[in-house]
Amino acid sequence: MEHLSSIEFFNNFLFVMALIGFVVFVALYFVDAGYGKMRTDKWGPAINNKVGWFLMEVPVFIAMLYLWGISPIRGRIPYLLFFLLFEAHYFQRSFIFPMLMRGNGKMPLVIMGLSVIWNLINGYIQGYWLFHFAPVYRPYDASWVSDPRFIIGALIFVTGFVINLHSDHVIRNLRKPGDTSHYLPKQGLYKYVTSANYFGEITEWLGFAILTWSWAGVLFFWFSCCNLVPRANSIYLRYEKEFPDEFDRRKLKRIIPFIY
Repeated sequence: MEHLSSIEFFNNFLFVMALIGFVVFVALYFVDAGYGKMRTDKWGPAINNKVGWFLMEVPVFIAMLYLWGISPIRGRIPYLLFFLLFEAHYFQRSFIFPMLMRGNGKMPLVIMGLSVIWNLINGYIQGYWLFHFAPVYRPYDASWVSDPRFIIGALIFVTGFVINLHSDHVIRNLRKPGDTSHYLPKQGLYKYVTSANYFGEITEWLGFAILTWSWAGVLFFWFSCCNLVPRANSIYLRYEKEFPDEFDRRKLKRIIPFIY
C-alpha cells in the first residue's frame, strides 16, 4: 500500500490515465456508450436509471470525503474550499439528480460498473493530491484564495455548475407527463449546442483544474472531455437525423458554442 501513496507512482499513474483517456476518446467515436439516448439491448442486463446513477456517482463523493476526513489539513483554507466545491457537484449528481429523473429508463450494468471504477480512481487522484501530496510537495497557503488562478477558476467552476444544472432542468422538462414525443431542446445554451449539459460539466472541471493549478485537476478535465465530447457528437448526429430542417436553420454545434 505504501507505493500507492508515493509521488512517483502518483505521477506515473496520471500519465497512464491520460493515455487511457485518449483511447476512450477515440473509441467513443466508433462505439456509442450505451446509456441514456444510446442504450440498446446489446449492452446486456440493466438496472433502473435512478439506482444506476446513484451507485455510479456516489463512490467518488465517498472517496473524496474519506481522503479529506483523514487529512490533518482538512480544515485549512483553501483545502476546505477545494473539498466543498468538488463535493457540491457530486452531492448534486449522487443524491439530487437521480431523484429528479423522470420515466423508467434503464442503465446497463456494464456502464455502471465502468463508471464506478473511474469514479473511484478519480476520487483517489483528486483527494490524494489535494489533501495528502499537495501539503507536502506544493502547499496551498491561505493567500491562495486571493490568487487570480483560484478566483478565475472558481468563477469558471460555478459558471459551469449553473449551466449544467439549468441544462439538466431543460432536458427534464422537454415533455409533459404522458408525452412520448421527441423534442429538440431550445432553451439556455441549447440555442447553440445540442449538449449544453456536457458543456457545463467540462466547464466545471476546467475551472477546477485552474483553481487547484494541478496536474490532477488537468487530468480530470482531460478525461471529462475524452468521455463527453464524443458522446456529444453521437447525440448531435442523432438529433440531426430527427430534426434535419431545424438543424439547417439553427446552425447548432455539438458541445462548444460556435466552435464544435
